[in-house]
Amino acid sequence: MSPSTFAPAPGAAPYSRMVGSQAALETRLLLRNGEQVLLTLVIPLVLLLLLAGTDIIDVSGGGSTSEQVPTALAGVLTVAVMSTAFTGLAIATGFERRYGVLRRLAVTPLPRSALLLGKAGAVLVVEAVQVALLVGVAVLLGWDGVASWGAVGLFVVVGTAAFAGLGMLMAGTLRAEATLAAANLVYIVLLLAGGAVVPVDRYPEAVQPVLALLPSGALGEGLRTAVVEAGGVAWGPLGVLAVWAVVGTALAARFFRWE
Repeated sequence: MSPSTFAPAPGAAPYSRMVGSQAALETRLLLRNGEQVLLTLVIPLVLLLLLAGTDIIDVSGGGSTSEQVPTALAGVLTVAVMSTAFTGLAIATGFERRYGVLRRLAVTPLPRSALLLGKAGAVLVVEAVQVALLVGVAVLLGWDGVASWGAVGLFVVVGTAAFAGLGMLMAGTLRAEATLAAANLVYIVLLLAGGAVVPVDRYPEAVQPVLALLPSGALGEGLRTAVVEAGGVAWGPLGVLAVWAVVGTALAARFFRWE
């Protein structure tokens, strides 16, 4: 009888496989959470119907219906990224940390950067569903679908990186209850006064430079250029988002605590 050739080789999986597995797990967890589905899918859809289908809020500055719908769509896409990549991610991760889920992950070979990338990957999957749903509804409301789609995708990805980094930084440094309160408060402030839904140039001139430097304002302006004007990439807002993404991700990777 020949000797066995079985040779155990314990060790961590390749980094890319760890990120992919974590992203798949995070996606399943997101879609199973009813509150998260409400936040990420239903609220942006209702907001789009309210802004584009009625004249309660004029986001296009007195323009026609053909201008109101794409302007509303760009703003709601911004809100969708904020709700998924920032608020939802921060709250879910904060309570995972509180209940000891992350403490158990800490004893595995999964590094903090892979956890962050895995969660960001899950967010991108959910956002793809959001974009498809919101664009479909906008077309049904009369939009012709003309936009710089490459620029839209670029801004969604970079905006996701920016808001995910900030969300993970908040979730990894604050208590779960504090994260819940702070994430919702920041979300509401940015939604109402952060240049996300209403274009920055509709605000008083004194605050426009500040709003343009916020991630919500930069993402909103970039998406409005791509969707409303079909004008390609707005490099200024993209640069602002890129800085937020780099700084937020670096701080999250440095200061995130597993428990």
